Amino acid sequence: MSLARFDQSFLENGVSVLAGVDEAGRGPLAGPVTAAACIIPHDSEIDGINDSKQLTPQQRNRLFEVLTNNSQVVYGVGIVDVEVIDDINILQATIRAMTQALDVLATKPDLVLVDGMELSYPLLRCKKIIKGDARSLAIAAASIIAKETRDRIMIEYHQRWPEYGFDKHKGYGTVKHREAIHRWGPCPIHRRSFEPVKSLLA
Repeated sequence: MSLARFDQSFLENGVSVLAGVDEAGRGPLAGPVTAAACIIPHDSEIDGINDSKQLTPQQRNRLFEVLTNNSQVVYGVGIVDVEVIDDINILQATIRAMTQALDVLATKPDLVLVDGMELSYPLLRCKKIIKGDARSLAIAAASIIAKETRDRIMIEYHQRWPEYGFDKHKGYGTVKHREAIHRWGPCPIHRRSFEPVKSLLA
């Protein structure tokens, strides 16, 4: 079943406005967690939308520009910084980012499809979809917006702390990133509650 057809199955069963929600950045050792909520018109002809992990950076960048500059696409973004992640844990921070993204949607959906997570949102019906970014067009679009938003933030951080290579790994725990942490110590955007940062600080 195509991503668009998956969404259409809900629209054919009493749902008039469908949103997809996804996050980026639950696993990295540094930087924020971001989330996006996205509503795509039923007759959308935007080609190439797929799970953001299946796209090249160039494809993702192009689709981000197409989605965010299309007046028919409604989207919202939530960003939760490292201090909050360390304070309330990454799961709760992810839920907060998703809630922020839904808060700023200009149109309120009848149903929210959430990628792989249970989400409770006041007055909106939410449905967990396992591997939703590979099944739902709305979730896939949200995954692109969330991932590209976060990548751009990490590239900006690279300008301030180039020794860590945030422009390459975007804060994930690659060998080079871990080596840089051991060499230079954590910087202000490293997650103090994540290993190996936690042990180094201890």
